[in-house]
Amino acid sequence: MATTTEMQGSRLRAWMLEGLSDMGKGRPSRPKEAEPATGHEGQPWYRVMCLTGVDYFSTLGYQPGIAALAAGLLSPIATIVLVIVTLAGALPVYRRVSEESPHGEGSIAMLSRLLSFWQGKLFVLTLLGFAATDFLITITLSAADASTHLVENPHLESALHDKQVLITMILVALLGAVFLKGFLEAIGVAVVLVAVYLALNVVVVVTGLWHVITEGHVVADWTAALGTEHGNPLAMIGVALVVFPKLALGLSGFETGVAVMPHVKGYAQDTEANPAGRIRDTKKLLTTAALIMSVFLILTSFITTVLIPHQEFEPGGRANGRALAYLAHENLGSAFGTVYDASTICILWFAGASAMAGLLNLMPRYLPKYGMAPHWARAVRPMVIVFTLIAFLVTWLFDANVDAQGGAYATGVLVLICSAAIAVTIAARKAEQRGWTIGFGIISVVFLYTTVVNVIERPDGVKIGACFIAGIMVISLLSRLGRAFELRVTHVELDPMAERLVQDISRRTPRFIANEPDQRDVAEYRDKVEQIRADNDVPTTEDFIFVEVTITDPSEFEAGLTVRGEVLHDRYRVLTVESSSVPNALAALLLHARDLTGARPHIYFEWTEGSPFANFLRFFLFGQGEIAPVTREVLREAEPDRDRRPRVHVG
Repeated sequence: MATTTEMQGSRLRAWMLEGLSDMGKGRPSRPKEAEPATGHEGQPWYRVMCLTGVDYFSTLGYQPGIAALAAGLLSPIATIVLVIVTLAGALPVYRRVSEESPHGEGSIAMLSRLLSFWQGKLFVLTLLGFAATDFLITITLSAADASTHLVENPHLESALHDKQVLITMILVALLGAVFLKGFLEAIGVAVVLVAVYLALNVVVVVTGLWHVITEGHVVADWTAALGTEHGNPLAMIGVALVVFPKLALGLSGFETGVAVMPHVKGYAQDTEANPAGRIRDTKKLLTTAALIMSVFLILTSFITTVLIPHQEFEPGGRANGRALAYLAHENLGSAFGTVYDASTICILWFAGASAMAGLLNLMPRYLPKYGMAPHWARAVRPMVIVFTLIAFLVTWLFDANVDAQGGAYATGVLVLICSAAIAVTIAARKAEQRGWTIGFGIISVVFLYTTVVNVIERPDGVKIGACFIAGIMVISLLSRLGRAFELRVTHVELDPMAERLVQDISRRTPRFIANEPDQRDVAEYRDKVEQIRADNDVPTTEDFIFVEVTITDPSEFEAGLTVRGEVLHDRYRVLTVESSSVPNALAALLLHARDLTGARPHIYFEWTEGSPFANFLRFFLFGQGEIAPVTREVLREAEPDRDRRPRVHVG
């Protein structure tokens, strides 16, 4: 009987891997049925907007303060430039992304379709590194700003002094705990948080505007200082164009908006292949969120710049990382300010939820499929633990400092937006939409400029992104090496001729010959049969079926297998297969033939000449090489029972 410890370990493992979908392990089967209509699932777009809004709208907690530090007195003008870029650039781009990639993959999926082989995989891994930078820094930066609001609250400042790192880690841990418990439906919570937070911000903004109107000198003082510092309006606009990239933080809301797109309800007749309603409503979501945020950005940037002394924005100042909270306390009293702090802390903490959802949507979608993550990376809970631990490390390295993380955050956001702009430009060009191609091309140039300026001004961002990329690359390649002999064919499908040929040969011992096709003439097949008979003492009464595998994209890890049958020269039966890997295709075909016929098949090879190490590298990179021993190893891992395992013969 199993011990209590073993039973507890088994239950823990089952809980951790709950929902794991691993198509590549075990016996291949027939393809799944077509996806059913999904229009009845999901939530109305305005509720899903709140899920992405906890990331997008929560940037009001720190954006005005960061903008004031970056642009100084020019903050409102630079913010207007940012809003123009948002509405005329990012919004059209992501509306097009929602059309081209409606299942939450974003621009990464669009670009991955344009590139194949290893260069495509490496490019996707690079973009995933920046996506990880964006989403993970969203978690840590938001939690750090939430802890700032908590630590600097007048009622708690003395008790929580110098405990910001600890509080930030506790908030990150609580976020991870939510996902470990099961993050099935957080939209209701997001709706409440966003509604309360925006309502409180309306009060703060209206009160701030009232103070601006009643204290008319603050605007005069601001404009006079602007004239003294920057001269004429053209010079101000020029400087604003240079500094606005530092403000491009809230743009991450577009990426999370696309990431949560699968939650949008859409039409009743929507299918996974054609979710027209989901696309339409996601466009409404993106547009509405962008308009709301644009109004808030302009107004909050203006009132914080003219009402708050600049020294308060500096590190250690009372408005550093919490400009609107400063105004809430100053203009509306300690009680309202505390309520505002509590609302800000909640939405900033929960902003990490949309970022975590984005990570859990992107990483398992690509890495296991590429063979560049362990099996458990398909399950939610192990990945939550990994991301939470990384967030702990980032928080510790940055000392939970909001300003220090701004560069990495902006870099991740801008690289993803650049990739989206370039992807939709290419999509428009392929669709022969000249006007959209030119428009998206201009937008791509603007975002490339923004990214380059941000990298030059804050190189730490690209350095941190490079660390994420390097980490993903190393782990991915090690994982691919570790899974090199795994059976990774998702399903096998035989056409009618192939199925008939396999059924016919199963009346005796099913025997297959692995053949690398050359001229495909009579002599090639005749000589091959004679050699196999001579090398393996196979009686002349036994028949063979040739199996010929054509390599497609060797960088692909998981794929289905379609087998076609034919009879050549009126006597030689041949099965043709296209696959990313010869050994995997052969192993999957043999296992499928065994299950189909109930007979144990045999396959015959010739030894491959050359260095075993060089042949292994050929197999790892190009799907061929030392075919016979690798096929046997794949079969051994897939079928541990030797009596049921197809037999491999090498002559």
